[in-house]
Amino acid sequence: MVRKTLPILLSLLSSLLPYPLTAQVAPVLEKMRFVYSAIGSSQSSVWIPYETGIFRKHGLDVELLYVGGGGRAAQVVQSGEIPIGIFTGGAVVNSTLAGGDLVIVASGMNVIPFFLMARPEIGRIEDLKGKKIGVTRFGSATDFALLYAEQKWPVKRGKDFAVIQVGGMPEMLAALKGGALDAATLNPEFTFLARKEDLKELVDMSRLGLAFPTSAIGTTRSFIQRNENAVRKFVRGFVEGNHHAKNNRAFSVEVLRKYLKNHDLAFLNAMYDLYIGRYIPKIPYPSAVAVKTVLDQMAERDPKAAAAQPEQFIDARFFQELEKEGFIRRLWQ
Repeated sequence: MVRKTLPILLSLLSSLLPYPLTAQVAPVLEKMRFVYSAIGSSQSSVWIPYETGIFRKHGLDVELLYVGGGGRAAQVVQSGEIPIGIFTGGAVVNSTLAGGDLVIVASGMNVIPFFLMARPEIGRIEDLKGKKIGVTRFGSATDFALLYAEQKWPVKRGKDFAVIQVGGMPEMLAALKGGALDAATLNPEFTFLARKEDLKELVDMSRLGLAFPTSAIGTTRSFIQRNENAVRKFVRGFVEGNHHAKNNRAFSVEVLRKYLKNHDLAFLNAMYDLYIGRYIPKIPYPSAVAVKTVLDQMAERDPKAAAAQPEQFIDARFFQELEKEGFIRRLWQ
């Protein structure tokens, strides 16, 4: 008798529940550690899908870890300590040419997000003659941006002005305010502060038309070989995160407030307009054009770079899959 009534009781109990019993079993999420390399708005393309739960939606339990500096973050990923991260695409090129197996699977930004800010008495590029311009370090992104910009100027470093390496953005702004520098290559965050000090914008370097892999999603080919599906899930979440950021301003600004630890709404909205509105691509394809800029820069001193092709540093399979299945088209329709 018990055997006959038990199935009936279970069926009755199931019908009284608000959801089927099977619906109460949550899917198992795959854990993934991810490294980001700056406390700056350039990293927002990862912060936003993390905060919205988009990575979880695509089956990943992502743990965000901070390592200061793109070069250090790339080393951590190359070592295998952390499988994937966001850092300059130049680090991927350097690693691969040296025998490593880093590879770019998506783009963070492919512009140089710097401004040449100057003291109030400097009104035009020609006024830089005999002056001192600050960069963080020789060979850094700030130095490269200045080198590229000055190709179009009537004044040149060494001959007409001196380039001084200062160390960091806070130090450059302080030197500019104090008169130790006449101009400096500042990122948007410090450009905003410089404007408040009545310093003058001479050049918006992001508008010079140069494609440069300032930030990229990098992993190793060996990790893709071991766990291709984890990278596939991450790229899907990253692509959807870009869509969410560009269509949800208020939420995105709140994420910037949290990570930048800044409550100035004018500042946060300015960073949103620059980074999410302009710098971060709508669809973050890995960019062969941006990688070619790095190779061209290195070619004069490195024969391996001169002989390399941009596609050697990119794995585009995940975007090809998303295109084929219509995922990107459905997001933006």
